[in-house]
Amino acid sequence: MMSLFISIIGYEYWDELELAAIPNQVEKAPTGSISIVIKVPARILELHNDGKVYKQYRIAVGQSETPTPIGDWRVIWKAHRSADLLGTRFLGIDVPWGGYGIHGTNRPWSIGHFISQGCIRLRNKDIEELFEWVPVGTPVRIEGEISPIHRELKRETIGQDVVQLQRKLRGLGYLEGRADGFFNNDTEVALKRFQHDKGLKATGITDRKTLDLLGI
Repeated sequence: MMSLFISIIGYEYWDELELAAIPNQVEKAPTGSISIVIKVPARILELHNDGKVYKQYRIAVGQSETPTPIGDWRVIWKAHRSADLLGTRFLGIDVPWGGYGIHGTNRPWSIGHFISQGCIRLRNKDIEELFEWVPVGTPVRIEGEISPIHRELKRETIGQDVVQLQRKLRGLGYLEGRADGFFNNDTEVALKRFQHDKGLKATGITDRKTLDLLGI
């Protein structure tokens, strides 16, 4: 009887209705300070309220060829959409090397997979809820694996490898700002301080010895 029901309503609708939903979740809007943490390997988006997990959503993320950008971002704009491939709502995030965002989808069967061009997909029902709860300026931390650094990084360099460098410098106490993928003045100063402390020439430019000492 259940298989007959699924065949009647269609797989996509069934997936939208049940398979992508995480059970026993709150439905009331949070009242504290809001932030988002996206765990790429687990394909889970966490909504945090005053620093604690408030609600979780299953998501789709980028393919290996077009990975979801790891880093510390912010929601910079919000928009309604016409229920196309990007769903009914869109939350744009400030990744400096592309137009990435958190959005819905007209392909609910894709939720839970590594399938997008790098954006984060949710069921339309879920993104519509988040859209109402998440203001512009909300921090968005995306966690996952980052590839090794193979190029020289210096001031005004942009990319995922800059995020890795910034996270390492932050973890060592040299950088206080966000790991936002843009090699700015603060990143240069932090790198120079690290190089100086390690007895290297403080160029503010990565070389193999600097990266080895950073462990990346």
